[in-house]
Amino acid sequence: MSSIATSASATRAAELRHLRAAAELVHAVIPPTPQYCWPLLAQAVGAVVWVKHENHTEVGAFKVRGGLTYLHALRQREPEVLGVIAATRGNHGQSIALAARRNGLAVTIVVPHGNSVEKNAAMRALGAELIEAGDDFQASREFADQLAGERGLHFVPSYHDDLVVGVASYWLEFLETTPLDVVYVPIGMGSGICAAVRARDALGLSTRIVGVVSAHARCYEQSFASGTVVSAPVSTLLADGLACRMPDANALEVIRAGVEEIIAVTDDEVAEAIRLYFSTTHNVAEGAAAAALAGAWQQRERIVGQRIGLPLTGGNIDRAKLARVLAGQPILA
Repeated sequence: MSSIATSASATRAAELRHLRAAAELVHAVIPPTPQYCWPLLAQAVGAVVWVKHENHTEVGAFKVRGGLTYLHALRQREPEVLGVIAATRGNHGQSIALAARRNGLAVTIVVPHGNSVEKNAAMRALGAELIEAGDDFQASREFADQLAGERGLHFVPSYHDDLVVGVASYWLEFLETTPLDVVYVPIGMGSGICAAVRARDALGLSTRIVGVVSAHARCYEQSFASGTVVSAPVSTLLADGLACRMPDANALEVIRAGVEEIIAVTDDEVAEAIRLYFSTTHNVAEGAAAAALAGAWQQRERIVGQRIGLPLTGGNIDRAKLARVLAGQPILA
């Protein structure tokens, strides 16, 4: 073996140890989630479809994993910290609220006006002070960053290595036990797809990774194509977890290095995917989670007979919105 190959192998082994240590922290709180190959879903897509059920975590979404590892690292770096603040459309906020409560920290969460009523209620139930500010996620993020300085709080970003290593725990669970040709991964601010890249590479696998964005929030798709950070308008009414106007430069670097392509799905395609998930598995998928299935459906002629992986990243959709989607009715702003 050449010295270059030996060095690469050692680097990969060190990365895997790092990810496994993070997974131990996560699993002390969140047990591994199931993955199933649903026969009706496989028949519909025309491929061997494995679903990773991150909708079965304590907060109904994958992001709780990253919150646990981020605040663990924060308490080690800054033991004097008393409170944290974050901006969110919902799942990141629930993650930070749960982890903050476990660490005895006060938590403030900033959401845009018109945010999910039920996600807001869930964050308050976890002990968060909830503040509505801004018309979209980016505006809420900027307000939260400003408020952090005014109140002396630690601002928790939506993308950070300490979040990614926790999220990677579900990808280790998935990829180590289920051989897959390709995975479709929704992209919000990037922790989920970057975790997929990190876990795949640490395991030395060749699984292809396809990112999925909303056709009504295309900043990562456009930035991926151009090679530089590009802002894009947001108008999705259904995939709120993908409603990002400005990508994270560090996440973009990882994505461009490790992701095969990024595709965009419309709200109508996402709605159909929510219905397909419900009729074939009787699981509820929020819009961002259903985007992965929508992406696979869009490419179904290319993946016939292949083994594909779909992270069902969350099930936190308001009841009224879900009822309209299942009934095939238009989504209201």
